[in-house]
Amino acid sequence: MNILKFEGSKATLVGATIQRRLIRTNNLMTVIVDFSGGPMSEPDPYHSHPHEQTCYIAYGEVLFLEEGEEPVRLKAGDLFAVASGKKHAIQLLTPTARLIDSFNPIREDFL
Repeated sequence: MNILKFEGSKATLVGATIQRRLIRTNNLMTVIVDFSGGPMSEPDPYHSHPHEQTCYIAYGEVLFLEEGEEPVRLKAGDLFAVASGKKHAIQLLTPTARLIDSFNPIREDFL
C-alpha cells in the first residue's frame, strides 16, 4: 500500500522558502509544494521539463506565467496544466501558498 499521511511526513527542503512532499506510482507522481516568503516581487525563473503537469492551488494566490500566454492570477480552488517542454513560472502573491502538482511520467529528479 502506498499512502502519504501529511501529518508526520518528512518534507524535502528546496531552497529556503519551498518544501515538498511526494507520493508516486510507476507512472504518476503527486507533489505537495509549500511556498513561503511571499509575496514575491518577481516570478521564479522560467523552467521546462519533459513531464506533463497539472497543478491545483490548495491555498494562497500565485501569478502563473507560460511562454506565449498572458499571465493569469490564480487562487485557491483553481487549476492549471502545462504541456511537456513548455516554459512556465509562478510568482507568489500571498505570504504562503500550497500547490498540488501531478506529473507524468514521474520526476526522477525529485527522488
